[in-house]
Amino acid sequence: MNDDVKQSGATVLVVDDVPTNRYAMGAVLRRAGHHVVPVASAGEALSELDVRLRAGALPDVALVDVGLPDMSGFELCRRVKSTPSTAALPVVHFSATAVDAKDRCRGLDAGADAFLPVPAEPREIQAVVHAAVRRARRRTAAEALAHRLTLLSQAVITVQTARCLGELADAAAAGAARLTGTPAVVFVIGPDGETHHGTSRSRLALSDAGPHQAAARLITRIADRRAGVHSTVVPAPLWPTGLFRPGVQDDARLVLASAQEGRAQVCIATPASAAPSRGAGNCATSHDGPADDRQPFAAFPAERLAQATALAAEPLLMYQAERDIALTLQHSFLPQPHRLPHLPGVDLVVRYVPASRQTEIGGDFYAALPTRDGVLTAVGDVVGHSLEAATVMVEIRHALRAYCVEESDPRALAERLDRMLLHYHPEVTATVCLTLLDPGTGRARIANAGHIPPVIVREGGRAEYVRVCGPLLGLALDRPEPVELVLHREDRLLMVTDGLIETRGVDLTTSMEQLRTAAAGAPPGLDALCDTLLGCFGHDREDDIAMLALRLG
Repeated sequence: MNDDVKQSGATVLVVDDVPTNRYAMGAVLRRAGHHVVPVASAGEALSELDVRLRAGALPDVALVDVGLPDMSGFELCRRVKSTPSTAALPVVHFSATAVDAKDRCRGLDAGADAFLPVPAEPREIQAVVHAAVRRARRRTAAEALAHRLTLLSQAVITVQTARCLGELADAAAAGAARLTGTPAVVFVIGPDGETHHGTSRSRLALSDAGPHQAAARLITRIADRRAGVHSTVVPAPLWPTGLFRPGVQDDARLVLASAQEGRAQVCIATPASAAPSRGAGNCATSHDGPADDRQPFAAFPAERLAQATALAAEPLLMYQAERDIALTLQHSFLPQPHRLPHLPGVDLVVRYVPASRQTEIGGDFYAALPTRDGVLTAVGDVVGHSLEAATVMVEIRHALRAYCVEESDPRALAERLDRMLLHYHPEVTATVCLTLLDPGTGRARIANAGHIPPVIVREGGRAEYVRVCGPLLGLALDRPEPVELVLHREDRLLMVTDGLIETRGVDLTTSMEQLRTAAAGAPPGLDALCDTLLGCFGHDREDDIAMLALRLG
């Protein structure tokens, strides 16, 4: 007989309309350490199961007499097995009269787990009950294991599709909460000590960042940068109160994982009272490795999830490092407003907004340069999002600065940039809009290479696009003559990259019309124009935004 059934006993529902039979069967089972629930009919049995189902405590096994007064034991078994909430309950038929092979077959066909002819030896009754309970518990354990594996797989997939470290931490926290059935907090610590945290609780309910900061400092002190997984239990006095549940002081079980030495460290924190026991200690008890090799794969789901999270953090850290390099590169070569060159006769305002952190760096740029024939302004974008796009942007901008020393005509400059791109980067294309403005006369010449045309905002709230077009840079195509116009003292000329208005699923012409309408309604002034447009369009963009606005001074 199985020891776990012996030690824990079982709750046995005995269904028999004969009182003496119920008493005799109950006595045998009680002597074996089981708890007996006797009922006299199928209707009473179904009512008892309904009550226990609502209480969340179904019996471990049901012994059902075949000959019941209100319905046969076969029909009772069929009803129990056809109801999803009770289908897993083991049913053992017994009878003193229906003992033929056809009767046993009827019982098995109805879904019964065994058939017991009576009278029977007490040891036989106990053995049949033990066997039925043992099979049910093993089946339940297998189903629970499969469920945990499914939850673990879903959590790992969600973690692996995270686009940034903050999203990664949130995904891991949600997965850990589903696996453990408790609140969870996850910390991802980069090699430079930068910490990102995620929580399974609503962030709206976490107005105080103090507990997370305190926990992050504690984890940073005890974290071990060695590769692998180890766990620690932190007593409640050392763990911030309310981090798992508002106002509640919990011991914390920390599972720490590192994919590579010196790289990302991941910590999954859950209340220790709900975690598998590891013993007790002064500050912690710990073990190395995710689990004993004899344990099933999902015996320690938090450890497996921590490993997967640490592995997923590695490429995100590498991407973040590359993105930081690209941003530094862009900021180094795009002059800030206070460092723009002095351009007599022209008022100028620029804006540059990098894309949100979960998107790749782009190749947007602007330039404002003095030439022998006036002021040259440019806004452009290298097609693509990568560190390469940022470096090509720098080359184009420097080439433009060099070319305009000898040449100021926008069409000639676009042709030179086109040849340069074809020679050094034949696989890359770019867009650019170039404007040469004579501050004395207001005369402007505009050439466009596949870019959004400039918008002229007139006095009185009128705005219109300059009708200028041309092929992208990098295609070796002929370029049309520049468009000529005259800017008046009150006019504002606006040049932007498509990152300001381009929205996935929305036609660009629609977005351009929205931009024109917003520009027409902007308050006077260059700063007010740029800030109004950024307020309308510049939130959570997937691309960088470069913007340049000018007027005659």
